[in-house]
Amino acid sequence: MSDKKPARYEQIAEYLRELVAAAKPGDRLPSEAELCDRFGVSRMTARQAVQVVAGDGLIERRRGAGTFVRAHPVTRDLGSPLSFSGSMRARGMIASSRTLVWDEVTPTAEERAALRLADDEPGYVLERLRLADGTPMAIERVVMPRVLALSLGEGFQDGSLHEAFRGIGRMPTEAHADVSARRATKRERELLGLPPSAIIISERRTIYDQAGEALEHTETLYAATRYSFKAILREPGERS
Repeated sequence: MSDKKPARYEQIAEYLRELVAAAKPGDRLPSEAELCDRFGVSRMTARQAVQVVAGDGLIERRRGAGTFVRAHPVTRDLGSPLSFSGSMRARGMIASSRTLVWDEVTPTAEERAALRLADDEPGYVLERLRLADGTPMAIERVVMPRVLALSLGEGFQDGSLHEAFRGIGRMPTEAHADVSARRATKRERELLGLPPSAIIISERRTIYDQAGEALEHTETLYAATRYSFKAILREPGERS
């Protein structure tokens, strides 16, 4: 039986795993410089240890902020009409938002078709950074008919858009969605606190109300490591 001691980076990695086991999701972990001081190693050795634990899926590194205990992935039902706020509330998490854009917009051809807008009809865009328990989870870009947007009143941007819809008698009832994956842009990485090679999941949805009228056409960009996605598939004609 070998009595060879673990490499220094392995010792540091085990120390980090112990910290993670005793911490809560979102807790900050020692920086590479702090690990260097504690263990008397080079920056390269400390970085190697952090990379090992990150590879285990236990921690995440946010550029300019530090290293944090990774939250357990949030399950998302693909195509669900459930709002971000409702989804987080169902999981015992506190949803919050930071408004990035709220303005009149000329819809794209896709948005115009989805919302059934006339050729010269403007839309309104609401782009927000969505957070759960203070952790950036997604970037949400909602386009809706201008008349609908202006009927929602003031101050709804910080809360649930779907609750605002319900407040005027429009009940989000059905969603049609498609999903794809790609590398995050620099802006997306900065907003979500992601590393350079990060992948995001893009979900495009059109939400309809109880009368079948389109309420919104939305693209939500999810931090892939913070979500797991679930779909329910049935044979055509099979009853639910």
